[in-house]
Amino acid sequence: MTPPDYAELHCLSNFSFQRGASHAEELVARAQALGYRALAITDECSLAGIVRAKKAAEEAGLALIVGSEFRLEDGLRLVLLAPDRAAYGDLAELITLGRRSAPKGEYRLTRTDVAQRSGRLLALWLADDAAGASDGHWLAACFPERAWIAVELLQQAGDRERLHDLLALGRLCGLPCVASGDVHMHLRSRRMLQDVLTAIRLGKPVAQCGLALFPNGERHLRSRMALSRLYPAELLAETVRIAERCHFSLKELRYEYPAELVPAGLSASAHLRSLTEAGLHRRYPAGVPATVWQQAHTELALVAELEYEHFFLTVHDTVQYARSQHILCQGRGSAANSVICYALHITEVNPAESKMLFGRFISKERNEPPDIDVDFEHERREEVIQYLYRKYGRDRTAIAATVISYRRKSALRDVGRALGFDEEQLAALSDTLVWWDRSSDLPLRLVEAGFDPDSHLVQLLLKLVKQLLGFPRHLSQHVGGFVFSRGPLARLVPLENTAMAERTQIQWDKDDLDHMSLLKVDVLALGMLSALRRAFELVAWRRGQPFAMSDIPREDPKVYEMMSHADTIGVFQIESRAQMSMLPRLRPSKFYELVIEIALVRPGPIQGGMVHPYLKRKNGEEDITYPSKAVEGVLSRTLGVPIFQEQVMELAIVAADYTPGEADQLRRSMAAWARSGKLELHREKLITGMLKNGYEQDFAERIFAQIQGFSEYGFPESHSASFALLAYASAWLKRYEHAAFTCALINSQPMGFYSPSQLIQDAQRHEVEIRPIDVQLSQWDCTLEPRDGLQPAIRLGLRLVRRLGKAAAERVLAQRPPQGYASLAELQRRAGLDRRSLNALADADALHALSGNRRQARWQAGGLLEGDDLGQAEEGAELVALPALREGEEVVEDYQSTGLTLRAHPVSLLRAELRAQRLLSAAEILACQDGQPARACGIVVGRQRPGTSSGVTFVTLEDETGNVNVIVWADLAERQRRELIGSSLLAVYGVVQREGEVVHLLAMRLSDRSDRLGSLSVSSRDFH
Repeated sequence: MTPPDYAELHCLSNFSFQRGASHAEELVARAQALGYRALAITDECSLAGIVRAKKAAEEAGLALIVGSEFRLEDGLRLVLLAPDRAAYGDLAELITLGRRSAPKGEYRLTRTDVAQRSGRLLALWLADDAAGASDGHWLAACFPERAWIAVELLQQAGDRERLHDLLALGRLCGLPCVASGDVHMHLRSRRMLQDVLTAIRLGKPVAQCGLALFPNGERHLRSRMALSRLYPAELLAETVRIAERCHFSLKELRYEYPAELVPAGLSASAHLRSLTEAGLHRRYPAGVPATVWQQAHTELALVAELEYEHFFLTVHDTVQYARSQHILCQGRGSAANSVICYALHITEVNPAESKMLFGRFISKERNEPPDIDVDFEHERREEVIQYLYRKYGRDRTAIAATVISYRRKSALRDVGRALGFDEEQLAALSDTLVWWDRSSDLPLRLVEAGFDPDSHLVQLLLKLVKQLLGFPRHLSQHVGGFVFSRGPLARLVPLENTAMAERTQIQWDKDDLDHMSLLKVDVLALGMLSALRRAFELVAWRRGQPFAMSDIPREDPKVYEMMSHADTIGVFQIESRAQMSMLPRLRPSKFYELVIEIALVRPGPIQGGMVHPYLKRKNGEEDITYPSKAVEGVLSRTLGVPIFQEQVMELAIVAADYTPGEADQLRRSMAAWARSGKLELHREKLITGMLKNGYEQDFAERIFAQIQGFSEYGFPESHSASFALLAYASAWLKRYEHAAFTCALINSQPMGFYSPSQLIQDAQRHEVEIRPIDVQLSQWDCTLEPRDGLQPAIRLGLRLVRRLGKAAAERVLAQRPPQGYASLAELQRRAGLDRRSLNALADADALHALSGNRRQARWQAGGLLEGDDLGQAEEGAELVALPALREGEEVVEDYQSTGLTLRAHPVSLLRAELRAQRLLSAAEILACQDGQPARACGIVVGRQRPGTSSGVTFVTLEDETGNVNVIVWADLAERQRRELIGSSLLAVYGVVQREGEVVHLLAMRLSDRSDRLGSLSVSSRDFH
């Protein structure tokens, strides 16, 4: 018997969060395998997963229907399907209305809302046992000839009676019936996971969910033969007739750029050309180089052909606004290779000084807008965001989504709760996990946390966690990807509220936008830009004249000398352990070498084996050879070693006959290699092309191996050049204006690798005086105070006082008399400080000018605030003189109240004890010879585990003399995992490894000495 044709019209993916138990890709693949005519993805008030379903359906050759499920305020449940483009716009607008009418994660819709957008949509009524004829008549009126009753027979008791009742209801209301599956999973085997998702959604263990759980596993994609045994043939045939009415495809979506930026009487092309030419004359006052003119005209011609003018004008307008408000910004991405973007001051990378690859910038074959990222000061980016909302309106702009997916810790926590594990057990398990753990490590971690790996419940936990990994948990807002449109954006993609007030986001993420070719401008936040702006202001104050980025001298040898000694704490991009290890080897002496430095110390070049060949060639230890003149033209600037993504693309073009568009697809495959494995599709084409052009097999294989390495994050030259500009600027400030630079970094926290404590210690090592927080002298921010003939001192600001709110601090500053407060009582009375604020200042020793010492300040504050009756203390009351705390107690209090100390370093107080155990200081480790056994002890201030195959962990220990850089190999990290991840004070026994100025302590054994810190609380900054 031939099974009947069938189209599933009611199917939820896992983008119906904590309901659907399968990925859209799994549902599409299963529907295609079962021979379905079509599949509708109908996530609840959402189109968040529809682009993923589209991609999968195109690859599978399956018809995809776009729809959504809704539960209205009165309980009525519907599935709405979009038969055409106009209906799709109505559906997206309805979802937007529902989501914008409720807090994030919820929606709210009424029958009136649906009726107002019902003119083109198809409706399936999900009638429950309480359904009445009045509901059916309302649907028939709203959706004439476009409404059906969904009959969902799921092999439950009463199926036959249900079918009979729904057919009768349909006759009564004039509504035909259609078969439907209420699908929540692609296979029956996902039923257990679906139960767990239900429990997670309800916030209770599965055992307590009762009737909220489905009674069986029938809500999966069933075979057509099985369906034929359940449903009348007419109801199955109706699914196909409905599917045939739904001819809409997401391919029909056409994007239109905002057009208001073009002056009346001008075309977009003419306006962009005019701005570009004017900008080039400003950039090159002595005359625009002929090559730059030629490139500009080539770019403008292609931009006009592809109608991308509005894209560039939109970015230009955004950057112009930021600059008008004195907000530092800088563009990067493929646009940094563009003359247009340089002329429009979107980017600062001079195209005359870099190798341009136009196919990386924009591609006719790719037929999508170029990628432009613009970094803004992280503390002022919100001003730019609100400008964009004002400029284009809430109906025409929104932020892209980021899909927050389940990872190991979140999956273990949620599944564990659903299975009934208690919170203490889950916390113990979570504490044993670190960022580098693999899924295969979970059984071992469970044992370490005290779980029985043979327990049925634990086995179930592991199985369900494995299934849940990668599932979407919720939509969050992208870090800054803005989407604009000429008309209402909600007719392209639904919008919803974000957790932050005054923001909205679309339901698609970055990959979805790329696939749909929607314009996205990345309005990103960069802490270093905030720090640079602050530093420039401080330098201007010190020098008595304006100071800006353009005032920094170029190619200063002393700046590069400082870099070559790895004196780069706080310097943008070259402050990490890996970069600081590379700097003395690479010894950059000019800007382009800094560009290479930034790109070279990345997982891509490391995995691809590019680092050591480059170093050997730069140091004259290896000959530089090229298999052809064409390859030499591509690789000569990096000594024959491909370091940048653009070079890989150029190699494919010149050596394997790729077109620029094909080369960009290669770049995209590199970026997605780990997820998709699509890079292998290029192997034969690349190698065959190179062999055909006379290159040796060994060369071809080596190039492909290097390309595979780039899949682990190869860096584009355009990004690296943009970053190098900021790296050089921050390095110059550190070299010549260290006090201003450090002050700006502290005021811009949180950012970078280093805490304020480490930045202050580094400044002290550079002979910068640091002055304590003082309620009589400090501002909110850290400030500079003059010193005759010397670098200014840094006065620490009230921002560092923990538990002191900014409002209270502002009252302290606003009410402070010119001569300072006369007494603690005056401070408390005039600034209106409550117990919390006054105690916070006392704890931070910020009241020493008024009370003498921390203990005295607390005593006085307690007397002032007796009964919390502000202003009632007796100013003239006689005070009891209390002794100061001991040095060690003061240090502990400093860390607890501000996170740093200007007194003795904590480790210095233990130095005698450590010396008795032959534990060396950081300075002594630096003086050791290569291969010398040594041991050291310090506070753990950083752990890094780069994503390379070696599995090495870099640990930074801090003591009173500096830092010890420790290398912990993977086998030791596993053996002494607890000590590695749990120690605040760590002793390391090992061997010194020295290569020139680069010194590491190669760990052989670790010992946790955290107990010696007593109540001192310190934390490390751990980075992947």
